[in-house]
Amino acid sequence: MTVHKAENPEAAKLSRGFGWLAVLGVILVIAGLVGLIYTGVATLTSMILFGWLLLIGGVVGLLHAVQARDSNFFWLGAVVAALNIAAGVVVIGRPEAAAAALTMFAALLFLTGGVFRLAGSLVVRGPQFGWTLVQGAFDLLLGILVLASWPSSSKYVIGCFFSLALLFDGLGLVATGFGGRKVVGMVTERQEAAAKPTHLE
Repeated sequence: MTVHKAENPEAAKLSRGFGWLAVLGVILVIAGLVGLIYTGVATLTSMILFGWLLLIGGVVGLLHAVQARDSNFFWLGAVVAALNIAAGVVVIGRPEAAAAALTMFAALLFLTGGVFRLAGSLVVRGPQFGWTLVQGAFDLLLGILVLASWPSSSKYVIGCFFSLALLFDGLGLVATGFGGRKVVGMVTERQEAAAKPTHLE
């Protein structure tokens, strides 16, 4: 019996891509765990990265505005770009103060979101009444806790959120990478099994 085994370069390339995706996920998971341990460093790092994103986005937006200076939206684009640049410079120059302001903003969002969820769940009483009620109570409690310890809470709140985002994104990438490799392997095995001759030579 003759067995023909042909390698599929496309499948191998796809499998390597999923492998690198899993590697990136592991790196993000490690970064997230380290950030949860050193929340103060994670807060400063996230604020500096945020400042650079604002600065770079402002410069790019300003260049686009200059290129479209003959359009009606030139001044709007230029003003928005200038504001992004100014905000980026301030955040990079004073990351602690920016973290404190952002923490206050996040706490107010949690408070208002929690109040609206609680009120909405009590008024509507839909099929998700219990879950919405718990979410609203959690948001309200979280906002109160952050505000109660502000501004000292600004040293760890942003870093904690940033690290959790890295952790869950990394876990998602790891699951996608390993799942993708598994699916590619199963498809390749089926293709190889279908390509095998069924007669004896």
